[in-house]
Amino acid sequence: MRVLGIDPGLTRCGWGVVEGRPGARPTALGVGVVRSSADLDLELRLLELHTAVTALLREFRPDVVAVERVFTQNNKGTAMGTAQAAGVAALAAAQADRPVAWHTPSEVKAAISGNGRADKEQVTLMVTRVLGLAEAPKPADAADALALAICQVWRGPAQQRLKVAALAGGIGAPVVQRTLPRWQGVSR
Repeated sequence: MRVLGIDPGLTRCGWGVVEGRPGARPTALGVGVVRSSADLDLELRLLELHTAVTALLREFRPDVVAVERVFTQNNKGTAMGTAQAAGVAALAAAQADRPVAWHTPSEVKAAISGNGRADKEQVTLMVTRVLGLAEAPKPADAADALALAICQVWRGPAQQRLKVAALAGGIGAPVVQRTLPRWQGVSR
């Protein structure tokens, strides 16, 4: 399974691509950060992020996109920007007909380190070890994106099986598979 992990943010949006399967050491295929200037208007920053994520989807062709679920932050302005960036990443994935898996920060930290309250240094250290990297990915947003991708590789298949089993047992609403129309841009 190939996963594109996205650690959303407006100023720095981390991304990381890993390939692997549950129970095996995943391989890092790429990592980086998409940056946008705070001097730009919001819509242009979101457009830059969308363009970059779309390019990553084309280049790496992931099976799934793992995005950090934004649920609460002390700074409402930061939370809003993070949520907007997460939405743009999910939109790009939907346009590429790729499923999106949402993971909370504590879920990712627990998957990578065994501790749902691990700090950024511990997450970076474990990502470096798990992937067998010669040096730690920098900045922390890039390491967090790799951690998201690893979390999906290790936990995603089991979560999907549980979801299917619950639906087969009559729990939850039936899942309807549908293909969304591709966005063609704005025509004039």
